[in-house]
Amino acid sequence: MDDLTPVRVAMAERRFAERDYRGAADALGPVLDQHPENLSARLLSARAYFHAALLEPARRELETILAQDPTEPYARLMMVRTLERLGRPDEAATHRRLAEAMGVELA
Repeated sequence: MDDLTPVRVAMAERRFAERDYRGAADALGPVLDQHPENLSARLLSARAYFHAALLEPARRELETILAQDPTEPYARLMMVRTLERLGRPDEAATHRRLAEAMGVELA
């Protein structure tokens, strides 16, 4: 079977650009099942979940990203924002301190 990862990622990017965030996340599901190490697809998935206000799935994706690459600045910023929106200020503050230590602009 051919690997359709590039096609699915392109479809997800198109759906994200069209503000079909749930559609983008759905398109990335098979990609992440087949390639769980694909951080760029996982970050797009987290962004799609966040913009669709699906905050728990976004948080889980971000945790996976940060477990693989704790210095990923955009994932760290998104984690702060996601935890804030979830009403978890103590956890957000921890990620905020880490982001600031990394030089991430949180304005």
